[in-house]
Amino acid sequence: MPTSTTSLERDLSAVLPAECIRPAAASDAISGVQPRLIVEPANEQQLATALRLANDASLAVIPRGGGTKLGWGNPPQRADLILSTARLDQIIEHAWADLTVSVQAGCTVAALQSALAQHGQRLAIDPLWPERATIGGILSTNDSGVLRLRFGALRDLIIGATVALPDGTLASSGGKVVKNVAGYDLPKLLTGALGTLGIITRAVFRLHPLPRLSRTFTCLATGFLKHAQQLLLAIQDSQLAHSALQVRLIEDSPQPKIDILFDGTDEGISAQAAAFKSIVSPAPVIEADPPVWNARQELYSVAQRDAVTSAIAKFSTPPSQVLSAAGTLCSTTETRLRYDAVVQATGIGHALLRGEPAVIASVLSSFRADLERIGGSLVFHHRPDSAPPLETWGSSGDSLPLMRALKSQFDPKQTLNPGRFVGGI
Repeated sequence: MPTSTTSLERDLSAVLPAECIRPAAASDAISGVQPRLIVEPANEQQLATALRLANDASLAVIPRGGGTKLGWGNPPQRADLILSTARLDQIIEHAWADLTVSVQAGCTVAALQSALAQHGQRLAIDPLWPERATIGGILSTNDSGVLRLRFGALRDLIIGATVALPDGTLASSGGKVVKNVAGYDLPKLLTGALGTLGIITRAVFRLHPLPRLSRTFTCLATGFLKHAQQLLLAIQDSQLAHSALQVRLIEDSPQPKIDILFDGTDEGISAQAAAFKSIVSPAPVIEADPPVWNARQELYSVAQRDAVTSAIAKFSTPPSQVLSAAGTLCSTTETRLRYDAVVQATGIGHALLRGEPAVIASVLSSFRADLERIGGSLVFHHRPDSAPPLETWGSSGDSLPLMRALKSQFDPKQTLNPGRFVGGI
């Protein structure tokens, strides 16, 4: 073990209980990069202290929550220490009358939702693997799911945050009420920053009531993607009050499946369902089971099981072009690759490709170029190890100098997740 890491372990032992520190195992590797030490602080101050000590020793720190998305982003340039939020798992305050909650970063999404449900409330998100994904992790990766169509993304739901900075400062921004404009909007800046600016230790969210009833309906688009795009636009231009809308493109099925979610009373949903059937007529409509909303997670699970020959890419376009873009990818992959996708009405798609790694790399590189020409983007969330080198994030446009300036201000020694974000930040 290098002298700097040995010295850090000695310093950490002076301020943290012994059970909070352990050597890293092979299973703790991040994209093939092996850390040396795992630290699980018991409170925010301990985490901030551990981060400061690592920063002073010029060691690289990888924040970790539930570990469900550690493969996202570039492989880290260095990984000396994993700083875990696993023990920061408490709900600090549920102000149910104000529809807000303050929660520690290591609390799982499922545990939070279960507690909120006791008061008929929810955090209106549906991220991947909620049983294991933590609040800090979903914020760092900006993973909110299909409910963002109605309730907004995580940046719209977070109203306050506390973050540990590399110098050991615990900085807070925002507040406990929805109408709060005090100070710099640090929570929105941290959301989606992949833990490169600081380690989120707690967050405050606005909440929504649990629906009295939810029902899902699925429409089969008989004219494949062109028809599905027309139906999607018609639904979006209608007066329907739906909470989620997605299109499933499954290789084994010749017809795109359009799923729509209605929340409310039985009478209200019945009226909405009748209007939906009228809009998509004569396309057939069936009532579907809630698991259809796990379609995106199923794609990611397949990629994890078949890591050698699978790739997952998240792509975004203007909402009016998202299915046209998916059609371009679908036609490119024919006969060469297996292809499935879940496309959200917000203009975000998730594609699973399976086949020869070199072909996957070629197809997705070409698809990225097509997307960037229309103002879209593509990010790799998983790629086969044997695939030719691929840039994870794609073009950052003219925003890279600003992002580098922010990184320099928050983390001048490049301590946190070095190299993992856009442009090698």
